[in-house]
Amino acid sequence: MLTSTPPTVRTTARPAIRPGADPDAPTDPDTPGSATTSRARGFGRWAAEPTAATVPLIRSRVRSVLEGWEIAAEIADALLLAVSELVGNVVLHAAGAGRLRVEVSLRGGWLQLEVADGASPPPRLPHPRDEVDQEAESGRGLLIVHLMATEAGGRLSVQADEFGKSVRVRVPAA
Repeated sequence: MLTSTPPTVRTTARPAIRPGADPDAPTDPDTPGSATTSRARGFGRWAAEPTAATVPLIRSRVRSVLEGWEIAAEIADALLLAVSELVGNVVLHAAGAGRLRVEVSLRGGWLQLEVADGASPPPRLPHPRDEVDQEAESGRGLLIVHLMATEAGGRLSVQADEFGKSVRVRVPAA
């Protein structure tokens, strides 16, 4: 069963990070040195049991949200690839750890995708120079997502705590 929070968009002006600015820099327009411009904000959240049928369902929901936010096709396609890879990883590696949660947000000129599950061991973030087994049928998903995010000017990160882990992809929205 898939539960969701309806995606929302705030059309009021909000601070946004200028392209090329540090995403960790202050975004408050009253903060000295803040790299901000105005941009709409939005958010969507889904929770589901991690089954193979969940992957295309979540991908479809995220696609609808990105289309509603009028995200460029190239950026949307990259984020949808990340959805498929990260949700697929939960299905393969953390299916017994309870429900998965997917969030997508648009804030400050950045798109963020977060996929979380209740499994505790975090995945090892790949390094682009790592050896890849040419005969392996899997094991490249995180590397592909990492390279895609980096090429787009964003990043891939993992956070883990006693409740599980989350993998985040953050890319510029334009």
